[in-house]
Amino acid sequence: MTPQSEFLVLARVRPDALADLRALLATMNGAPGQADPANALMPFGAFPALHLARFVVLDDQTLADNAVFGVPPFDAAIYLAFLGDCDGPAEPLLDEMARAASSGLSRIFSHCEGFAPETDGGAGLAAWMAAHRVSPAAYYVNTVGRTVAQIRDEAALHAALAAELPRACAEGVTSPGELQTRLREAVARNGPKVRPEAPTPLRWLLGHLGSLVLGVLILAVAAPLLLLASPILLWVLRRHETRDPEIFIPPDPARVARISAMEDHDVTNPFSAIGTIKPGRFRFALVSAALWLLDFGCRQIYTKGRLARVGTIHFARWVVIENGRRVIFISNYDGSLEAYMDDFINKVAFGLNLVFSNGVGYPTTNWLLADGAQREQQFKAFLRRREQPTDVWYKAYPGLTNFDIARNSEIRKGLESDAMSDADLRAWLAKI
Repeated sequence: MTPQSEFLVLARVRPDALADLRALLATMNGAPGQADPANALMPFGAFPALHLARFVVLDDQTLADNAVFGVPPFDAAIYLAFLGDCDGPAEPLLDEMARAASSGLSRIFSHCEGFAPETDGGAGLAAWMAAHRVSPAAYYVNTVGRTVAQIRDEAALHAALAAELPRACAEGVTSPGELQTRLREAVARNGPKVRPEAPTPLRWLLGHLGSLVLGVLILAVAAPLLLLASPILLWVLRRHETRDPEIFIPPDPARVARISAMEDHDVTNPFSAIGTIKPGRFRFALVSAALWLLDFGCRQIYTKGRLARVGTIHFARWVVIENGRRVIFISNYDGSLEAYMDDFINKVAFGLNLVFSNGVGYPTTNWLLADGAQREQQFKAFLRRREQPTDVWYKAYPGLTNFDIARNSEIRKGLESDAMSDADLRAWLAKI
């Protein structure tokens, strides 16, 4: 199994360079917000380990909301984020990108503070990106171990089987076992060849097991302490919930329309957002604990296709920046944004409350887990106002949802299996 990893390069944009940067990023697209895989600046398609990637300018439009908490104005940077999800460790991939796309990446990052022109064939660029990498507080992978190569191989296999099955049926082959044999023979003869799974790296496996043990120990120690402190913690929580100002400002329709024009060009969409964490030590401690718990669940529990009950997310991350002042949320999801928000509201509203209720402008919660996201219109306005237009977005397997990808894996397993009953074979053939 090849595990997945992520990278996020985050740099401040020079105020005088913002318009030029957005114009340059737009040249990378074949459709609004949709990257041309072979664009001249950053040819995403040249990197076979890359699942998804994006360039997004993070320009928070909700900073004025902080005034209701008495927060004085602060230097709120506009950031350029370059991020992606890949097979294997991210460091070699970033080094490869720095070498292969040195000129284009240098042109992009030249709009950022502190970037010097690249002159040494990529080594300086790689070092600069490494120095500006930011790790997520929580990171989710839909199915750990499913590589770009596997997704593409299994999609090609499904297409080949879907073409061969009607021919076999037309020739009078009707037995499920005989159809499986016929399909195997056709693939053996004509392809496509599906590459075998790579062995799991020992270093990753040991790190994964170590993280599990450490996480269980932390929970074992923290649980009784939290139980003892729960009366005080609940009192403080309720005090904040009843006293924190509530902000309900509808999103700007024109801005929503501009962002919406960049969505739904594929069955999958990107979501990028930035917001401010409510001031005070309690809120910072609460969001830190919530994100640690979420990260533990994503890495140890939710690794096989679902985040709680939601199965439409490919990759997601939560990133705390500026010493706990602001947070970035990035995800890649199937379907429309409206359906995505409804999915979370209907299935895991309590989870949204646990993490996002610490953000300025979030609908008021009741004992943390109730209300909040269940106040649908306020919650959707909260997300829409913090959503950022994703300037450039790349997906290595356009047209495939998580459902498609999982089905294709099941089709491959069925083709290789010798232990299925006739009923199992019929169910398998129906998937083709």
